[in-house]
Amino acid sequence: MRNRHLGFVAAAATLLAAAPLSAIYERWTWLIQCAVAVALIAGAATLARSLRAPLWAQLLGMAATLLLTLTIMFPSGDELLFLIPTPDTFSHFSAMTGFALDDMRSYGVPVPDRPGLQFITVLGVGSVAILVDLLTVSMRRPALAGLPMLAIYSVPVAVYTTSVPPLPFIVGAIGFLWLLAADNVDRVRRFGRRFTGDGRDVDVWEPSPLAAAGRRLAVVGVALAVLVPLAVPGMTSGLLTNVGQGGNGPGGNGRGGRVDLFAKLSGDLNQTAVTDLLKVTTNDPNPFYLRFGVAEQITNDGFKSLSSRGTSVNEGLADPRRNQPDDVRYREYQARIEVTEDFDMPMLPVYSTPIKVDDVEGRWNYDPGRQTLWSTAARSKNKKYGFNFVRADFSPAALRRAEIEDNAGPNQFIDTPPVQQVDELVAQVTRGKSTQYDKVLAIHQYFSEANGFRYNLVTEAGTSGSAIVDFLTNKSGFCQQYASAMAWMVRSAGYPARVAFGFTRGSQSGDSSDSKTWTLTNKNLHAWTEVYFGQDFGWVPFDATPRASVLGATRSAWAPDPDATEEPEATPGATTGPGADPTANPNTPQDEGNDEADLGAGLGDTTPTQSTWPWYTIASAIVILLLLALPAMRRRFLRRSRFRAASTPAGPAVASASGGVTVEVDVASAGRAREDAHAAWAELLDTMVDYRVPIDPTETPRATADRLVKNGLVGGPATDSARLLGQAEERARYARQPLQGGRLSDSLRTVRRAIASQAGRRTRLAAAILPPSVLLRWRLAIVEASIRTVSTAGRIRDVFARWSPRRLLPNRR
Repeated sequence: MRNRHLGFVAAAATLLAAAPLSAIYERWTWLIQCAVAVALIAGAATLARSLRAPLWAQLLGMAATLLLTLTIMFPSGDELLFLIPTPDTFSHFSAMTGFALDDMRSYGVPVPDRPGLQFITVLGVGSVAILVDLLTVSMRRPALAGLPMLAIYSVPVAVYTTSVPPLPFIVGAIGFLWLLAADNVDRVRRFGRRFTGDGRDVDVWEPSPLAAAGRRLAVVGVALAVLVPLAVPGMTSGLLTNVGQGGNGPGGNGRGGRVDLFAKLSGDLNQTAVTDLLKVTTNDPNPFYLRFGVAEQITNDGFKSLSSRGTSVNEGLADPRRNQPDDVRYREYQARIEVTEDFDMPMLPVYSTPIKVDDVEGRWNYDPGRQTLWSTAARSKNKKYGFNFVRADFSPAALRRAEIEDNAGPNQFIDTPPVQQVDELVAQVTRGKSTQYDKVLAIHQYFSEANGFRYNLVTEAGTSGSAIVDFLTNKSGFCQQYASAMAWMVRSAGYPARVAFGFTRGSQSGDSSDSKTWTLTNKNLHAWTEVYFGQDFGWVPFDATPRASVLGATRSAWAPDPDATEEPEATPGATTGPGADPTANPNTPQDEGNDEADLGAGLGDTTPTQSTWPWYTIASAIVILLLLALPAMRRRFLRRSRFRAASTPAGPAVASASGGVTVEVDVASAGRAREDAHAAWAELLDTMVDYRVPIDPTETPRATADRLVKNGLVGGPATDSARLLGQAEERARYARQPLQGGRLSDSLRTVRRAIASQAGRRTRLAAAILPPSVLLRWRLAIVEASIRTVSTAGRIRDVFARWSPRRLLPNRR
């Protein structure tokens, strides 16, 4: 019976140890499958031990159960009686493993429910469950069971390139601690019942001092193991560094192609320094925007990135010219990119529609739907690579002929959360437009200065509770707001749209007979909208951000600048590529020789912005200084209150004693004299603590004063003052009639100055800034509060233990 109980605890601990796998999968299907497999394995092990089977038989039974479970969950269709595996079943399992390896190369985390990945997950967790059961129950070595459980945690560690979420580790650690505790209880039960020595026996589940200490140490150890790496700089870039960053979409800590694109864009554009990120050399005379990410999933909080997928770049890329429609013409160009160490992301920038990639080191994949290069195990910094790409040329007339019925592809990028204000605005803007292109163009032209829109790196807060409504109301923001707003409105009109991220053209830094070199900085980071126009045209870019405010921005014939003073008429048969500007002279390369103008166009006529980090730094410094000043402020407050009490004038005197000391016989004056003496003596003791003078609690006040004089800590006038303070405190404690010689505060000041003069410089500095007396008092208060909390928790636990349902069992021994 005991082994059965321990076996099921081992199974539950294995499932808890598998919690880190939740960071890899999008859904929880894997957990259900693993729970079924682990439960069947635990049942088979329990049955084998009930039959007193040897160890090898237990192992064989659990392995056979895992095999049957995998056969039922992932059948090949060739099993006997739908249950018994055949050679074809094992061939199917081998193919599933190959599928899993392909999925690892093709998908970024979190991954969808792929059969191959689920197969190896159930196989791995089931194998770990077998090892944990053998080590815990059969071999009675539960500590060794932590090794296979740790192997599960190593899977997300290997997948994540920076840090692993801490919560799953905590859950797994709790499972391991539970396993150790259950084994300990089982061992104690083998020796019978515990006896306390006071005439009663207790159950093994009732608290004992040693067990309570062990549990506290375990909790503290787990907490430190999780919190220390999060707080120490350089050990990890986990929880603390990710605060405020979305987990779905390009920031510096992206994993598997999923990084916070909006946070990356906002942070880099707000930097005051200009940093070179890329150097691009291409034979395209008018290159369009480089792209490295896409956000297509829309929520109430805005756009997020879905998981990347695709195949390895080594397997080749598709060429759209194989099915070239009549209305679209392609031109092939080459480009070579050098990435600096400041652009460190799990994605490589490319121009739209690459058809060949060269010199890419590492495991890089291509997502044809997004037209992006991404990786789960490599980074972009210091990379040098080249690629061939094709650029589609088509005219507004061709887009106008695109049939709405052709949009049968990414229909999932149409739905938007219902926002009445946006829907009404879209209906108003697109009124009278009949084709998809005309409606999209009307939405694009809406974002113009004539309608009140202006570029600003600092967005204005709104009161509507909806970010899209706030932007369309305030009409102030930068590229990510413009791109997201246009994509939202296009979707509201019923057409697929998404937000793309990348770089504008940049500044020309070199020129040769057949190619040009462009330097791209953090100021060239940009976001724009892409609209799907059917299979013949694919995703067509539209940039709604005011061109004059974006460094290196370009325009196309189908999406002209709405703020241009003069719009040329588009020839029906004209074909202008994405990188061309309809306002430029077609015989003159665009932006050539205009580098200085580009550098000055980053802000345009926008409102100047100020960096907020100095204010955060100043505020943090002020808070730290206030915290450091708290002990000194507390010490000063206590000292002033005590000096004020010790300086109370003497009451009416009725008798005199020698030495000018007055004996108080009035009750009220006697009480006040005792309070004055206690306050003066408390201040003297705190002064001794502050200046590192030992205090002996067994000494009388008079003996303490004599020791100060004897050790030379006080001398001269301070000698009589110290003895007066000791005599006053002694009579206040033990005599019926306390003494008060004038003002005790004067004697207290004299003694304090004498003790301070004998201390070193470091001691005096510590007494002024971080007084030990205050810190000691605070530490004692914390310890007392902890003792009270533990005592209260123990009493509550005893109450619940007293009413435990286990005590109602009739056969309880």
